[in-house]
Amino acid sequence: MKITIIGFGSWGIALACLLAENGHAVTGWDNPAYIEKLRKNGRVNEYLPKVVIPESVRLTDDVSEAATGAEMFVVALSSKAIATTAPSFSEHFTAEKTVVIVSKGLEETRQIRLSQYLSEVSAGCKIVALTGPSHAEEVAQGIPTTIVAASECEEAAKTVQTVFSSESFRVYTSPDLLGAEMGGALKNVIALAAGISDGLGFGDNTKAALITRGIAEITRLGIAMGANAQTFAGLSGTGDLIVTCTSQHSRNWRAGNLLAKGNSLDATLAEIGAAVEGVNTAKTALSFAKKHDVDMPIVEEINRVLFEGKSPKAAVADLMRREKKEE
Repeated sequence: MKITIIGFGSWGIALACLLAENGHAVTGWDNPAYIEKLRKNGRVNEYLPKVVIPESVRLTDDVSEAATGAEMFVVALSSKAIATTAPSFSEHFTAEKTVVIVSKGLEETRQIRLSQYLSEVSAGCKIVALTGPSHAEEVAQGIPTTIVAASECEEAAKTVQTVFSSESFRVYTSPDLLGAEMGGALKNVIALAAGISDGLGFGDNTKAALITRGIAEITRLGIAMGANAQTFAGLSGTGDLIVTCTSQHSRNWRAGNLLAKGNSLDATLAEIGAAVEGVNTAKTALSFAKKHDVDMPIVEEINRVLFEGKSPKAAVADLMRREKKEE
């Protein structure tokens, strides 16, 4: 199959390597300066220094060249970049094409899910969210990984399952696109809290509590929005939350860790040097919670730390002093 990956950072490159190994004709698209940098660096991305992009993968900064002949598109942009880039490709997202979203965030300006945004700007394409516990660093090395392809179109989900599956990359399918997207987006906010916990020197008890209460918050909101509760016990829910809260590969964990050590938000984002989706998602998550009248105390406190100058220690103290209740 001819597949174009829109956004050729670490995740896009890892998936390009996987798809090329599976025998597909892959094109990677990104902005001119970045594509030129990849060529000068011998097809190596600074965040994946041990991974060389296969010569069979075509690199381009031209939208028309990237889109012509593509049977499937993989959107591997940050949630912010999707709003500025997707319209350039929208005329190519036609009814017979499948668009795979591997980004994990929410559209901040419109406060909608990424699939909803792409549906609005596209010409009726079939949309699949490919999500779950999957660090680019590990996928690029062929480390066994299992994720889920979620779509309202069963045929599209099964096609993605077939295209991406390999001996090291197992793909399940799910009809719950809403739940899969919300799990993938909201786990980043909880991962910020996990990084803060570690940065403050707390232990395994605290981390376990954050993961458990975090998935409870995510599930409550997901159900209120119409998702299937079982989705959040699966790969796109608990699975993705665990890996993002416990690994130093996680940009969100690293951001929380830096914040806990006294760094400002601006300094934290500058040090990481790449998208930290939990920061972009936190406000929208809180807006969704208020709209659906759902209690999300961890998300509330993360917003106060990020945008109101509240100290991480004070946020933890306020969470611990909340009204006593049944689990």
